[in-house]
Amino acid sequence: MPSETPAGPGKCPLCGKPRVQQYRPFCSRGCRDRDLNHWFGETYRAPAHEGPDGGTDDDRFEGD
Repeated sequence: MPSETPAGPGKCPLCGKPRVQQYRPFCSRGCRDRDLNHWFGETYRAPAHEGPDGGTDDDRFEGD
């Protein structure tokens, strides 16, 4: 069974508990999996910036 040793300074970005080396940068498998679910569910998004013509960056790929 892998040991859950602290990963050094820093806290889990989701709950603030100390990081664990095995789940770095998270504190546990639960926080790691919750973060992955946010990515799968598209909760995390990169911001779209308006271009000089008023459209978003994604508009340049439409119709190619």
